[in-house]
Amino acid sequence: MSADDGPYIPADQEPKELTLRVLVVGVILGILMTAANAYLGLYAGMTVSASIPAAVMSMLILRSMFKDVSILENNAVQTMASAGESLAAGVIFTVPAMLVIGIWVDIEWFPTLSIALLGGLLGTMFTIALRRLFIVEEALPYPEGVACREVLVAGEEGGSGALAIVYALGIGALYGLMVKGFKVTHHSAETAFEFMKTRMYAGIDLSVALLSVGFIVGIRIASFIFLGGIIGFGILVPLFGYLNGWPESDTLAGGFDKLWLEQVRYVGVGAMVVGGIYTLWSMRKTIITGLKKSFDQSSSDSELHLRTEKDLPMKWVTVTCGVLVVLTFFFYWLITGSLLLSLAGALFLALVAFFFAAVAGYIAGVVGSSNSPVSGMTIATLLFTVGLVWIVGSLILDLSQTELMYATLLIAAVVASSAAIAGDVMQDLKTGHMVGATPWRQQIAEIVGVITGAFVIGPTIALLHKAFQISSTACIATNERIGAGLQDPIDTPDGFYDCNDALFAPQAELIGAIVKGAFVGDMNLPMVFLGAALAVLLIRLSMPVMSVAIGIYLPLKLSVPIMLGGILSSLAIGAAYLRVDGTLDRKPSKKAKEAAADVESRGVLIGAGFIAGESILGVLIAVLIVLNIKLDEEFGIHELSQSLSILFFAWFVGVFIWLATRALPGSGNLAKEIFTTATHSIKKFIRSLIPQSK
Repeated sequence: MSADDGPYIPADQEPKELTLRVLVVGVILGILMTAANAYLGLYAGMTVSASIPAAVMSMLILRSMFKDVSILENNAVQTMASAGESLAAGVIFTVPAMLVIGIWVDIEWFPTLSIALLGGLLGTMFTIALRRLFIVEEALPYPEGVACREVLVAGEEGGSGALAIVYALGIGALYGLMVKGFKVTHHSAETAFEFMKTRMYAGIDLSVALLSVGFIVGIRIASFIFLGGIIGFGILVPLFGYLNGWPESDTLAGGFDKLWLEQVRYVGVGAMVVGGIYTLWSMRKTIITGLKKSFDQSSSDSELHLRTEKDLPMKWVTVTCGVLVVLTFFFYWLITGSLLLSLAGALFLALVAFFFAAVAGYIAGVVGSSNSPVSGMTIATLLFTVGLVWIVGSLILDLSQTELMYATLLIAAVVASSAAIAGDVMQDLKTGHMVGATPWRQQIAEIVGVITGAFVIGPTIALLHKAFQISSTACIATNERIGAGLQDPIDTPDGFYDCNDALFAPQAELIGAIVKGAFVGDMNLPMVFLGAALAVLLIRLSMPVMSVAIGIYLPLKLSVPIMLGGILSSLAIGAAYLRVDGTLDRKPSKKAKEAAADVESRGVLIGAGFIAGESILGVLIAVLIVLNIKLDEEFGIHELSQSLSILFFAWFVGVFIWLATRALPGSGNLAKEIFTTATHSIKKFIRSLIPQSK
C-alpha cells in the first residue's frame, strides 16, 4: 500500500493506540532522546530530524518487549520521543546564552523549565489548531513525516533495518565510551605549520556522531559547511595572523584556535545574522500564504465524525493558549520584577509565537523540519525583541543593562522553543494522518512528550555545563571566578576546567554576542560587518548562506567529519548507480534510483544509531564526571597518540561503510566502485570549471 491510498489503518478500525505501556516507554525514550539531542546540539551546533530515529527506537523497544504491538502504538511512542527531542533544539539555542553573557553562573532549573514548558506547549497548541488546514486541506508533503510513515510501515511488515540500527546503536555507544569515558584516544587531532610567513592548519574531530550527521544531511549541505570552515580557518585566520601577528600559545594549532575565537568567529556572527534575515525574506511568499490560510479555515464538517479526523476540541485549545499567555506574563513578572515590561513581553509573545509557529509548521510541510530556518527565525525574533525591550525597558523604565539583556533572552527563548516544536509536531501529525492515528490521542502524546522534554532539558544542560562547560566563553569566565576565589576549584590537578573540552554551543554564543552587542556594545563590529558583507556575496552567488556561515562559526575540525559523512553518502549512492546500470555517464534508471534510495535509507538508520549511541554515552559520561568517577584513572588507561587515534576512528568509519552498504544490490567490488565514483565526480567537477565553447 502506498502513502497515497489512504491511511494504513482505516478509520473504521480502532487498534490499541495510547496505552499505558506506550506512555511508559514514550516517557523513558523521550528522556533519552531529549538528552542525546541536547548534547549533540551543544557539541556541534546542529540537531538532526527527531521523528525517524524516534520511530526506529520505539519499534526496537516495543517489539522486543511485547508481541501484540500495533503500528499506532509505535507512532504514539515516536511522537512523544521526538517532541522532547525537538524541544531541546529551541532551548539549547537560547538558554545557554545566559551563561555566555554572564547573567547566570550555572543553569537555573526553574526559568529553564518555564521557558521549555511555555514555549513548547504554546507551539504545540498553535499547530494543533492548524493540523486540519495544513495536513488535510492543503495536503502539504511534510517529507520527513512521509519518511517516518515508511519506517513505521516497514517495521510493521518486517525488515532488516531494525537489526542494523541495533548494531549501530551499540557501536556508537562503544565508541563514545572508549573516547569520552576511558579516553583511549584523543577526541580530536589537529596540527599547524609555518607557511610563507603565516601558518596553515589541519584538524579533525574524531566523532562518529558528526560523521553520521554528514551522511544524513548529504554531500551538498556538508560541503557548504566545510566551505565555511575553509574560509574561516584556511583563509581568514592565516590572513589575519599574517597582517596582525599571532597570539602567544603553547602550540601553533593553539594560536589558530585563539585567533579564531577572538576574531574570526565574529565573521560567522555577521554572516548568520544576515543569512537568517535573508532566509525569512526569501520565504516571504510561503510565509504569507501559510499565515493567510491559518486565519481562513473554512473546512467542511462532513468528515469530522471519523475517528481519524477528531482533534482535541478547539475551544479547549484556544483556552489553553490564553492560559499559557497569562502564565507567561506572570513568569516574566516574577523574573524581571517589571509589570509593564512583562505585559508588553507577553503580548508580543502571543503574536510572534503564533506567527512563527504557523511559519515553522508551513515551511516544514514544504521543505522539511531539517531545512526549516529555526535559527533564522530565532535571530529575527531576537532583533525585534531587542527593539521592544529597548523602548519599554530602557527609554521608559530605565532598567540596567543586565536587566535589559535578561528580559530580551527570556522572551526570545520562549519564542524559539515554540518555533522549534511546531515543525516537528506537524511532521508527527502528518505521519499519524497517513498511518491512521486518532488525532486527539496523538496530540495528547505530543503534550506528554513536551512536558517530559521540558523537565529533562534543564537538568541535562546543567549536568553538561558542570561536566564540560557550555561554550568556551562561559568556561573562561568560570576559570576566572575560580582563580579569584569566587568559586570552588574543580577536581583536576590545577583546579580549573580545560576550555578545549568545552561544548561549542555556537547558536548560544551567537545569540549572546548579539544581545551583549546590542546593549553593551561589546562586539567585534569590524569582523561582524565583514561577515555581513560575505553573506551578501554568498547570496549573490545563490549559495546557502546559513550553512556556510555555520561552517565559519564552527572550528574547522568539526566540519571535517561532517564533510566526510557527506562524501560517504555520495559515494554509496554512486556505487548503487554503478552496480545496477554499470555506468555513471547517463541518467540513472528507475531500478538504480530505487537501489540508491535503499542504500541512503539504510545509511540514515545506521547514522541515527551512531548519533544516538555516542550522544547518550556522552550524557552518561557527564554523569560520571559530576560524580567524580573517572574511568581512565580508575583503570589506569593511557591515551593513544594522535596518529593511532585517527586509525581507531578510521576503523569505526569502515564499520559504518560496511553496515550502510549492506543494502547494495548484487555482488561487486565495493572498493573499485567507490574509486570509480570518486574519479567520475572529480572529472565532472573539473569539467564544470572549464568554460564551454558556444
